[in-house]
Amino acid sequence: MTQTARNDLTIYDAVADDWWSDELRWVRTLKNMVPGRLAWFDRQIDWQGKAVLDLGCAGGFMAEAIHDRGATVTGIDPARRAIAAARTHAEATLRAIRYDTGVGERLPYRDASFDAVVCVDVLEHVRDLDRVLAEVARVLKPGGLFLFDTINRTLLARLAVVTMAEDVLRLLPRGTHDPRLFIKPAELREGLAAAGLQPGRMTGLGPRGLTRRGDFTFGPLPLRSIIYMGLAHKPDRA
Repeated sequence: MTQTARNDLTIYDAVADDWWSDELRWVRTLKNMVPGRLAWFDRQIDWQGKAVLDLGCAGGFMAEAIHDRGATVTGIDPARRAIAAARTHAEATLRAIRYDTGVGERLPYRDASFDAVVCVDVLEHVRDLDRVLAEVARVLKPGGLFLFDTINRTLLARLAVVTMAEDVLRLLPRGTHDPRLFIKPAELREGLAAAGLQPGRMTGLGPRGLTRRGDFTFGPLPLRSIIYMGLAHKPDRA
């Protein structure tokens, strides 16, 4: 039997044409996570008038939600077809969002370009976490905010995300995650500090209910042993 490849990022381009169709359950799951994330992110930042980078934006679910809160949004992702889908949907719905193709290790933006960087469902996939965090710090303005979520490297997270969500329930395509790339909160705090960012609060993220279609809804939780959200600040010059 052929072993399933892990950390398979081709899945985002593979479903780009159906990203906004609501036909694929796992893509609906990603969409359903956005309100849960924003239930906590909204308490950390006033989006109105802010220049925000959505790092790893895929087809644009988070980018559009932040735009609708009054921010000026730029999205970037290495998945070219997903970026094309995001751009097409934004244009069709009259949302002025800039979308670029690129990777977190080499962001094509000037220093101090953004008031906030949002990075969800990304850090557990990148090739060089330290480099990505350094780039986030570089493009943030002094006093800027980094908002993120990622997956904890625990046996419970491996069971929930890989064994159950991918292999059993098929909430995600098999091979989406490599559990070796999951990140413990203490490791991430250390990486943030090394990049010149001040780590802040963290909280959990997980299922809170079901939709009429039987899909999970999500929200903040005290448990951080599977998915956790957090923030970090770039120190102000003063």
